[in-house]
Amino acid sequence: MTKNTGTQGRTADEKKNPSVLDNFKPLLVDVAVPLGSYYLFKDALGMSTFAALAWSSVVPALRTVWGLVKERQANGLAALILVVNVVSLLLSFVSGDPRLMLAKDSAVSSTVGIGILVSVALGRPMMTAGMKPFLVKGDAAKEAAWERLVAGGAAGSADFLRKERAFSVVWGVVLLAECVVRVVGAYTVSVDTMVWLGTVIMIGALGIAFVVSGGLAVAPMEQLLAAEVEAEVAKSEAVKNEVDVAA
Repeated sequence: MTKNTGTQGRTADEKKNPSVLDNFKPLLVDVAVPLGSYYLFKDALGMSTFAALAWSSVVPALRTVWGLVKERQANGLAALILVVNVVSLLLSFVSGDPRLMLAKDSAVSSTVGIGILVSVALGRPMMTAGMKPFLVKGDAAKEAAWERLVAGGAAGSADFLRKERAFSVVWGVVLLAECVVRVVGAYTVSVDTMVWLGTVIMIGALGIAFVVSGGLAVAPMEQLLAAEVEAEVAKSEAVKNEVDVAA
């Protein structure tokens, strides 16, 4: 009996104090696994682009169906990756014109960017899943503070939610802008140059997104999160002091 209680206690403690891996798990499964498997199938196993995309779509497809059937809601990240893969599969039929082949690569960025902006409009910012682990860091107090802030029950909730939306908006806009730049480059710059320049543009866009979203949203949200943790600690100490005085 004691053993079962101890096991249950550890389980409860793990739930209250999720590790960094636990926080990252959805992002790893929904994004890293499909992306990594694509390059594994294509580069390591020598599969065609079409076959690699098809096989790397299995996990997000299963995750999306599982969310709809079991949890009665769509798994946002898994569904987005699935849509991106389907779009890429359709575009893989396009061939012949090297400039068109270069331009179609930007379709992935545009699809992801549009998906992120739509998620903001629906009130479920897609990029939050990737940002939260960096702010919470597996700390139970920060996890609880996060939940209070997003639920609207904390003093800084309104500002916190605005910053949360801003983070995803920055990424959505930057990815769409990157798409436009790469399409323009595909038809105005020489093909040989654009082959490597496309990668440079993508890396530059990601760098801009990191810097802008970090300063505009992540840093302020980190401050609001810390303030909420301190406020909860002060509240708990005040209640404890009242109990001690009453005793």
